[in-house]
Amino acid sequence: MLLDGEKWNAFFDSFESEAWRLEVQPTYTMPGEADSFARFLRGEPKPDGHNARWHERVRGYRTAGKYVGRVRIVRQPLTDYQRYQFAWGIPGNIAAGEDIRVLDLTETDLGLPDFDFWMFDEARIVRLNYRPDGTQINRELLDDDPATYQEWKRIAIEASVPFATYVESQGGART
Repeated sequence: MLLDGEKWNAFFDSFESEAWRLEVQPTYTMPGEADSFARFLRGEPKPDGHNARWHERVRGYRTAGKYVGRVRIVRQPLTDYQRYQFAWGIPGNIAAGEDIRVLDLTETDLGLPDFDFWMFDEARIVRLNYRPDGTQINRELLDDDPATYQEWKRIAIEASVPFATYVESQGGART
């Protein structure tokens, strides 16, 4: 089943205790980010309220006692989009209450999938399908056994480090 628009929002908001994502794309081409990404590339300051809607949602989940987290896979050198997220996106998401870790696979392969997914309550899996340029094609609710995804999550979390630790290991934030 494909999940889009309000159907996706309602599905996403229905998790009971945990929403977790594996992010593997080096670039995401998001229409809603096009202007801010262009501003970042031009060296302009981050606009007030950047990503405010997501921050509101995360704060709401956290207030309700729910967990939201992700592991962001990177390979060196970081793409412009990853640098944008590291500078403008991730710090605000963390401040809102999201747990974000980084897994650098520049010199290793852990057998993780080459696609993004959200896992809700360790049971419901939504695969995010993208074109090579990072444009999202769709969100697909899978009927797969969650055990494989749970194992990928375990591997990703164990091999990753908190965002701040990763940034520090790389000599600090670079924009």
